[in-house]
Amino acid sequence: MTEMLTLAKKEITELRRNRLLILLFGFLALAVILSVVVASADFRLKIADYHHYLDALKAAGSTATAPAPQLFPLQLLRGGMEYLEIIGSLFAVVLGTSMITKEKGRGTLALIFTRPLGRFAFAGGKILALSLVWAATVGALFLVIVASLLFVGNAPLQGSDYLRLALAGAHTTGYLIMWSLLAMTLTALARRAGTGLILALVLWLVVVLIIPQIGDTMDPDNQIPGGLFASLQVDKSHEQAVMAHFTGYETTRDLIEQTSVTKQYERATFAYLGIKNEYNQQPLASIWAGTFNNTLWLLAALATSVSTALLSGTKKTILRKAP
Repeated sequence: MTEMLTLAKKEITELRRNRLLILLFGFLALAVILSVVVASADFRLKIADYHHYLDALKAAGSTATAPAPQLFPLQLLRGGMEYLEIIGSLFAVVLGTSMITKEKGRGTLALIFTRPLGRFAFAGGKILALSLVWAATVGALFLVIVASLLFVGNAPLQGSDYLRLALAGAHTTGYLIMWSLLAMTLTALARRAGTGLILALVLWLVVVLIIPQIGDTMDPDNQIPGGLFASLQVDKSHEQAVMAHFTGYETTRDLIEQTSVTKQYERATFAYLGIKNEYNQQPLASIWAGTFNNTLWLLAALATSVSTALLSGTKKTILRKAP
């Protein structure tokens, strides 16, 4: 345990001095802030259009009224969460790969393993360091998110909103740790460091971009901005009646999407933040009942990544594969 803590401390110290990674994290924070700014500006435009519409009705002598657009603060985070989902996972791959490539580049792997280390101390130290770094980073990012909502979006937050943000932050931390550990595993197993990075990027491309895009493309309601059924003014009951004739197709599409852990992460976080309208303003118990399987799949993927990272980070595996 002492060796693992010492190695973790060493990794955290090195990561704090890595200017490139600090720059990448700063870019991610900026992207999240800009997403809130854009979403807030879009809502203000909707409010302005609403008032123009009311003025036009009043000028025409009409007494008709229309419901005002409602601001649900956490829905402003859709773009920011998508950045964390895609760009954040890419940065996680880079970070995980660097945990092994820097040792191979310096030629320090053999030196480290000359020390009396436990079988899993080397990998355990790096896993602990990555976990702490991502927990601190996501915590800081979500503080930035809260500040952006309060001061940029002028969005009042309730006590339950902070709990929903905490749950989304926990999911995000696990998701990013998983990607870093998968990248670290592939790099440790590869004979060349560059090969490990390529394999990790291919996996990222398939899981984060290709599979979710296939699922979205197969969804008929995504083919028209705003939704196919909404554009046809079809209400929910009739929409369900139509889709009842395509249950086999919809089941296949859903199974394809569920093979992507990114989609599992998205479904859970979008539900807790109310980005998905069906979960907006719903009690947490109802959201858990509808998304617990997504959270369990994410936890399973995280547990798998921890196990593979531990097994691939042993002295026998790494030194045997080193060039």
